[in-house]
Amino acid sequence: MPEFVPTITHEKVVLVAVSTQQVGAEKTQEYLEELAFLVDTAGGIPIKTFIQNLAYADPKYYVGSGKLNEIKEYIEENEVPVIVFDDELSPSQTRNIEKVISNCRVIDRTRLILDIFSKRAQTAHAKTQVELAQYQYLLPRLTRMWTHLEKQRGGIGMRGPGEKEIETDRRIIRDRITLLKQKLELIDRQKHTQRGNRERFVRVSLVGYTNVGKSTLMNLLSKSEVFAENKLFATLDTTVRKVVFGNLPFLLSDTVGFIRKLPHGLIESFKSTLDEIRESDLILHVVDISHPEFEEQIAVVNETLAEIGAAEKPMVIVFNKIDNYRFVEKEEDDLTPVTKENYSLEYLKKTWMAKSNNTLVFISATERENIDELRNILYAEARKIHLNIYPFNHFLYPDIPVFDVPKE
Repeated sequence: MPEFVPTITHEKVVLVAVSTQQVGAEKTQEYLEELAFLVDTAGGIPIKTFIQNLAYADPKYYVGSGKLNEIKEYIEENEVPVIVFDDELSPSQTRNIEKVISNCRVIDRTRLILDIFSKRAQTAHAKTQVELAQYQYLLPRLTRMWTHLEKQRGGIGMRGPGEKEIETDRRIIRDRITLLKQKLELIDRQKHTQRGNRERFVRVSLVGYTNVGKSTLMNLLSKSEVFAENKLFATLDTTVRKVVFGNLPFLLSDTVGFIRKLPHGLIESFKSTLDEIRESDLILHVVDISHPEFEEQIAVVNETLAEIGAAEKPMVIVFNKIDNYRFVEKEEDDLTPVTKENYSLEYLKKTWMAKSNNTLVFISATERENIDELRNILYAEARKIHLNIYPFNHFLYPDIPVFDVPKE
């Protein structure tokens, strides 16, 4: 697969964002922290951040011309090879910025995520999905820098009368997109057949924001060795494991994590992977409760579930990383505004249990805290679903806890 998205391994990177009235300064800072984590995951080294307050992003340069010149001066003085913008740039914005900052690679958030996905993809299925998303991103941004693509096809008879090189490249990419879609349709049919063969099992899907501990929890529940690390998008390929609690077998799947501003093209390309969620019987929504914006991350996941048609699935919310939860008790004479870290974990438990219609459990996958409680909840929910499918199997699955949970 051609490397359309340049890697930024061990390179210095400048980050740029616009703080609009709709987003606000605090939210913009949070987005930039996530962007810095994305750069780190891609192998880059973020060294400087530029934020400009505007009513809306400038349609020509994303930031104002004055701010762009300021960024240019910093890049030239510090010999920075890469600049990353926190939103998806239009093709014209990218071209205009490259004219001003000609000695630096211009990358937007979408392109950066595609770069990470291309590195993380392991199976032929994931690689095909990523390549399709890359070509769909590239097509409207095609310039003469991509004319090497015509080497993928024979030169004789391949160019029409008066056809320019860039038009040839566009045609090559469109043909490649068509081929990749056909390839994915074939893979989708194979995956659908595989899922059909598993219909006699209750199917449970782990979903959540990226880097919340889904793969760690998968390893713990299934006693398998799914790759897990403290990076964004550590898992791209759906992993399915058979799990048996007591005398009840079910299938547990780990899926790609979600993120704010996830490129729509990636959602389209990964729909076959997300089918595992859509066709599941139960969703385990894993949440990093130690993250200061965990409630917004929950909203992002719920929006994505709604987009793929899985919002009405039975759900258990698993608040993970309680061992990392930071509580700062305010003194009585402290007049500073109350923040999330001023709420105790017990307070958050009561708050969420009062307002949520879903079953909740608070755990630490790394420290194995409350894992037996999670297993009992998972057993009860899977049993309920199984008996709806096979009501005559009631005697096989008595309504008893499969793990001893200490009574409070």
